Amino acid sequence: MDLLRHLRHFVVVAHELHFGRAAELLGMAQPPLSQSIQRLERELAVELFDRSRRQVRLTTAGGLLLAEAEELLAGEGRLRNLMGQVRAGELGVLRAGVPPETPAVTLRALLDQLTCRAPGLDVELHELTTAEQVRMLTERTLDVGLVHHPVEADGLRFGAPVDVPLGVLLPRTSPLARGREVPLAALAGLDLVAAPRATAPGWHDHLLAVCRRHGWRPARVRPARNPEFLFGLVLAGGGVAVEPATLARREPRIAWRPIADAALAKRTSAVWPERSAHPAAPMVGQLAAEVLAVAEPSSPTPSTPPSVPAERPWPVLFDTTG
Repeated sequence: MDLLRHLRHFVVVAHELHFGRAAELLGMAQPPLSQSIQRLERELAVELFDRSRRQVRLTTAGGLLLAEAEELLAGEGRLRNLMGQVRAGELGVLRAGVPPETPAVTLRALLDQLTCRAPGLDVELHELTTAEQVRMLTERTLDVGLVHHPVEADGLRFGAPVDVPLGVLLPRTSPLARGREVPLAALAGLDLVAAPRATAPGWHDHLLAVCRRHGWRPARVRPARNPEFLFGLVLAGGGVAVEPATLARREPRIAWRPIADAALAKRTSAVWPERSAHPAAPMVGQLAAEVLAVAEPSSPTPSTPPSVPAERPWPVLFDTTG
């Protein structure tokens, strides 16, 4: 059964509520059109039109099917358009957003994969926070983004999520860095260095809730928008950060230790508008999940670093055991 063809016939009849006019619009005779609708009704085991009166009316089942059929046919149109653009080597411009802290290797891998999968796609990349991406996606000034959960927004579709394990970032000279793991309660009295709440409100609130639940109420939250500023605040003392291990690899004087008593992870996924999305958005969502999963598949377990006198921190700068 050619379901899409029968659905196209159904949608025209549903809008016209007259088989004769619908047949004219479809460029076919009325009897074959009636047969097409009857076959669709048999396939779905429901009556789609009330023919008991002189005027044709949609049944309850017909009314429910109409919205679904229109969405399905629109999706088919987008798919055919996308494949046509692929054949022509032109996919247009995709406006994509990524978090500011995204590692360069992750960006490179994602862009390389996009080039391989869709060579005709022109990617316009923007460095945006989760909140900025959600706003721009809602305003339709962005086509797809990478956001940190939880996210509360209507009209958006999310790709497969990837959970990246988090640990504590602290100076290598800190006594807490001597252990293999750090309990959150051991951070009592220290500040939390984190991105401002406005950048990802859902994630910010979740992080603080987990910290408090495990015995650490940060003396204060010190905002840091970019990694270099975050490193500076952590190295200055009095504060630690909770971030992925990949971030610590950018700064040799920073140690990363897993959290002993809480399985804390940052959940990230692609997101795009639910309706009338860019044809390439779902593909980007799939590629993003693949790239993020490979970028950091699991938490490294650091070996116990050697004890280093506090007055001679410089050799720790080159220590690669953590």
